[in-house]
Amino acid sequence: MKLVNYDSSWKDKGYELPAYDREQVRRDTQENPTWLHFGAGNIFRGFPAASLQEILNQGIYNKGVIVTEGFDYEIIEKAYKPFDDLSLLVVLKSDGSMEKKVIASVVESLMADSNNQQDWSRLKEIFVKPSLQMVSFTITEKGYSLVDSKGDYLGAVQEDFKLGYSKPANVMGKVTALLYERYLSGRTPIAMVSMDNCSHNGDKLYAAVKTYAERWIEKGFMEEGFMDYISNPQLVSFPWSMIDKITPRPDDKVRKMLEEDGFVDNEVIITNRNTYTAAFVNAEETEYLVIEDSFPNGRPPLDKSGIIFTDRETVDKVETMKVCTCLNPLHTALAIFGCLLSFETIWEEMKDPELSKLVHGIGYTEGMPVVVDPGVLNPRDFIKAVLEVRLPNSFMPDTPQRIATDTSQKLPIRFGETIKAYVKSDNLKVTDLTLIPLTIAGWCRYLMGINDEGEEFTPSPDPLLDEMQGYLKDVSLGQKELPKDVLKPILSNEKIFALNLYEVGLGEKIEGMFQEMIAGAGAVRATLKKYLILNYSR
Repeated sequence: MKLVNYDSSWKDKGYELPAYDREQVRRDTQENPTWLHFGAGNIFRGFPAASLQEILNQGIYNKGVIVTEGFDYEIIEKAYKPFDDLSLLVVLKSDGSMEKKVIASVVESLMADSNNQQDWSRLKEIFVKPSLQMVSFTITEKGYSLVDSKGDYLGAVQEDFKLGYSKPANVMGKVTALLYERYLSGRTPIAMVSMDNCSHNGDKLYAAVKTYAERWIEKGFMEEGFMDYISNPQLVSFPWSMIDKITPRPDDKVRKMLEEDGFVDNEVIITNRNTYTAAFVNAEETEYLVIEDSFPNGRPPLDKSGIIFTDRETVDKVETMKVCTCLNPLHTALAIFGCLLSFETIWEEMKDPELSKLVHGIGYTEGMPVVVDPGVLNPRDFIKAVLEVRLPNSFMPDTPQRIATDTSQKLPIRFGETIKAYVKSDNLKVTDLTLIPLTIAGWCRYLMGINDEGEEFTPSPDPLLDEMQGYLKDVSLGQKELPKDVLKPILSNEKIFALNLYEVGLGEKIEGMFQEMIAGAGAVRATLKKYLILNYSR
């Protein structure tokens, strides 16, 4: 069974096939495209492209999506071209079953490489088409950043500023250059839709494009009218969105199950940029995509596939609900304690009595009182699905080590916002918080790089890891008394927590919990049990 040769016999093995004339859709799309997507990774194929397939199957739409990759060109070369841009979506359900769907809605794939004359010319051709309604992105939050950890412009960005828009190297420079082609060809409206998992993502995209435009206009490479074009939401919009779906690296268990079916296009591809991809995508069953309905040139009817279109305020409320309470803080708590307690998967953590109680308490007891109901998604239904369906899903090969990456960058949103809400509340006391401070103490303990058995482990990558570990260099397991103010540089850092934890009355509490966790081997587990027994039961 090869992907490019799928036929009706696949249905007997439980594969869902496209229910439309793909070649006709391809022709219609290439002539008058409506949707171009930047970012050829797993989340795109496993969610937006699959959602488009739903409305194609329903017969209510006749255009596919064109995908382009501006960072890791090998994805196009090795995971798209050999399979005629087809992919297999494997939905791993919590009841142990699988759905297998051949996704055919992607009808063209291109490298967003300004040195690749053929593909770059084709991208320009697509961008100037009046039919093009939206350009979307799943390039990760880092893709929108033009600066390094010190705040200096990246080398490629500096070169782009200097050389102009003819052959940009940074992906945001490429996007700006292509938008300028659209401006020159008639200033046709377009929506630039970030679908990346970061707050106010449309603003991040706009800020990067605006910075490039300012520099290139200043140097005389572009007309001044281009700034008016990209700054007018009636012509170029940058909607906010909230996306939520886990699409991990291709899993070996899934690969072997497909092999048993006779599916031969199941090899995992590792690119030179360390991207893990394949002809198949494994993903969880739960998914949410909420988009600000700001499309000056119209949009595909993706609402017919379950994607929610609403106003900006509602998108913001959904994002806040997810990242501050109902999912992301729970993930981070599991990541921290999962590493300390030597777990290798998230689902196994959810079978642990203490860790399960911990995330139930953070979500329902400490977080839920400050959640604002966005209206389009019910917070209690959302968190119930997280705790009872998503996190315990034994088919999902997600790891605490992956989620622990860049934790210092996540804490101000995942915990700081809830703490701030308690501080501002008239009927909640911030000092009543226990499990959130316990998790922050756990993170400080995690920074030591020593697990609960007293063995060394390697913390996940984090831009502040070296600095944070430097503060703890004189702390050791079994130490009876902490050096004076050893945690103060960490817990008072407003960039990490969005406030000074000492000023709101939590600093000393966290210090005490940390001291308990370094008492010796097994102290992390003992501290967890103590505070869960004292404060929470389920």
